[in-house]
Amino acid sequence: MQWKNQLTGMKPYQPGRSIDEVKKMFGLDEIVKLASNENPFGCSPKVREFMENLSINHAIYPDGYASALRLALANVVGVEEDQLLFGNGSDEIIMMISRALLQPGVNTVMATPTFPQYRHNSIIEGAEVREVQLIKGAHDLQEMALQIDESTAVVWLCSPNNPTGMLIEQHELEEFIKKVPKEVLIVLDEAYFEYITDSTYKNSIELIKDHENVIILRTFSKAYGLAGFRVGYAVAQKELIAKLDPVREPFNNAAISQGVALVALQDSSFIESCRIQNESGIKQFEKFAKEHQLHIYPTQGNFVLLEVKADSDLVFEGLLKKGFIIRSGNAIGTPGYIRVTIGTNDQNKEFLQKLADVLKDAEVLA
Repeated sequence: MQWKNQLTGMKPYQPGRSIDEVKKMFGLDEIVKLASNENPFGCSPKVREFMENLSINHAIYPDGYASALRLALANVVGVEEDQLLFGNGSDEIIMMISRALLQPGVNTVMATPTFPQYRHNSIIEGAEVREVQLIKGAHDLQEMALQIDESTAVVWLCSPNNPTGMLIEQHELEEFIKKVPKEVLIVLDEAYFEYITDSTYKNSIELIKDHENVIILRTFSKAYGLAGFRVGYAVAQKELIAKLDPVREPFNNAAISQGVALVALQDSSFIESCRIQNESGIKQFEKFAKEHQLHIYPTQGNFVLLEVKADSDLVFEGLLKKGFIIRSGNAIGTPGYIRVTIGTNDQNKEFLQKLADVLKDAEVLA
């Protein structure tokens, strides 16, 4: 078979260990998963009520235009219906963008470390990947601008950035966008948008009005607690969406997924509650880091990147044995750190106690 040359040596996405897997490995009854930045509070009670009374004809294809969800989301976001594109999670939209614009002979610019699917999909399409190292956990927009040339097709910006959680400063973002040629697509990935509390942040939807080459990605997987239903969306000027839409697979959002997303969208109080509790959880981690003189990145997401001053894999394994699944920094390009999803108040408290025990065993803490 004539496989693409760039597939040689590539590996599929490696998800973290499942709860059942860890239970069997260590003979544990309770596991807390803080590895994938899922919402520890689940989803809106309105979604659970909707699921209990669900009535869908599963023999019929879903609405390929996601009409009801599209109309409701357009009203909430403040755009026209034809400015939206839906994906099977925002991951699929990343794949659509890559398929539409990337190919051999062009390049794409991104930070490192950042969300790995930008690089993954770029390599599959045969594009040259230009990675720019973060500076103190933040995008180096000045150097990223210098990497752009006449062969650049896409620039990827993750804000808040995964895995550091840092938000791109507003004035820096606006200045960067002005520097980028209009024929280069700027992807602003805001998967953690709902968690942002920074007072300097301005709703990025405003950027779309003046910039035809900006597309914003958001998702129902994080704050809305609907990761299992896979609904993401993009917002841009309608001409850009019209160019990208033919790449989308037909019926890519299941009927049930459209339904739960529509219901979740109507419960803004649930999102506000999650935001408040997430901010409280961040303070728990910041206090722990300060007490033990460990570096922690200032985060605007629902996760933290925390220094452990030890082999990240050893800390990861030690926490697994104690019933907590997190992400080792070795797996995400940040050795010496761990990435931890913010849990409930009680989960955070217990986790930090177990982390202290593991770090004592590693002789990091006295």
